[in-house]
Amino acid sequence: MTSVSPRFILVAALAVGLSFNLASAVAGLPGPAMLAWKGAGVALLAAYAAARARNLDGWLLAGVMACGALGDVLIDALGAVAGGGAFLIAHVVAVILYARNPRPPLGRAERAVCIALPLAAMAIAVLCVPPQAFNGGVALYVLGVSAMAGFAFASRFRRDRVALGAVMFLASDLLIVTHLPPAQEPRAVSIAIWLLYFLGQALITLGVSAGFEGDVTPAR
Repeated sequence: MTSVSPRFILVAALAVGLSFNLASAVAGLPGPAMLAWKGAGVALLAAYAAARARNLDGWLLAGVMACGALGDVLIDALGAVAGGGAFLIAHVVAVILYARNPRPPLGRAERAVCIALPLAAMAIAVLCVPPQAFNGGVALYVLGVSAMAGFAFASRFRRDRVALGAVMFLASDLLIVTHLPPAQEPRAVSIAIWLLYFLGQALITLGVSAGFEGDVTPAR
């Protein structure tokens, strides 16, 4: 039996993920179908990572994306706590992955960036989330996603893919926690949240997968 090529899986992931906003606006599909469509994009990124996995790090990347896909589904099916929990697990696994692949000793400015990302994200959350909505769960989640971005910046993987993708993911989540409830979000904000998130996940997947084959440029 001929196996499906990783390139085909990647193309399918991009097609499904990038079409989700359009589908949710015009397709008129029933809720379960849209939920499946939403989760399929990052699930296919997980499949792509698994198809290219050759060691523990490759499987950690696949796990990060699989937990992300689960979060995409749970956040709509069961609510923010269940979905956020799945994403928080993904961030912990990602931190482990990046910590296993450190960049050569960081300069002072680079270390400052790694520290500034979580501090800035937490400050934005504290200042912009309505007081009645800010709680320990929100703080823990913002800490998790921002720590993931900081560790991505400190890893050996290409920053123009992995660190950029992680910061896009962080920006998407900050839009979520600081904005109106989903039912009241302007359409443009919903589109921005999804595209920042999905493209961020795609860049992380591509950058980390390439790094396993030696395609790493620490200067970037």
